[in-house]
Amino acid sequence: MRKNFGAKPFTYPQPVLIIATYGEDGTPDAMNAAWGGISESNQISMCLSAGHKTVKNILARKAFTVSMADEAHVVEADYVGIVSGNKVPDKLEKAGLHTFPSEFVDAPLIEEFPMALECRLISYDTEYERVVGEIVNVNADEKILDENGKIDPAKLKPITFDPVNYTYLALGEKVGNAFKDGNLLK
Repeated sequence: MRKNFGAKPFTYPQPVLIIATYGEDGTPDAMNAAWGGISESNQISMCLSAGHKTVKNILARKAFTVSMADEAHVVEADYVGIVSGNKVPDKLEKAGLHTFPSEFVDAPLIEEFPMALECRLISYDTEYERVVGEIVNVNADEKILDENGKIDPAKLKPITFDPVNYTYLALGEKVGNAFKDGNLLK
């Protein structure tokens, strides 16, 4: 037997995305968002309401970075999601997070989050409050790379958002091989 919940934004996993921008005065800002993901091979789409300081910055600077929140920084990731940059302009500093400029876009990268997408704004739909960005670079700290120079999720330790129970979850272990295991049924 199944239970119906109605129309809800319940999907698993929901990545915990930390979107970083520069304000008009160059002050770094960031917010936490879970409603986003890859929408084309070189694009990311996210639902971000227009009232966020981060959205205002994205529209002004036409750029942003998207870091994957990790197990080591759950508190900091949650803080930038519950505190508004409109009210606390130095929230990154208060969270103990440090930034440095992206080489590819006019937006900051956050040192503590070891993987990020560097993006240029493609569009912002004011009706549906959807940001679409072109991914111009993905960067990762060497500490999360495997022996072949690829990103190792076990070293990255990204977290996901559980929209039903309002918790953050760690990703689990490898359970299969994409584009391979299904061949067993051919």
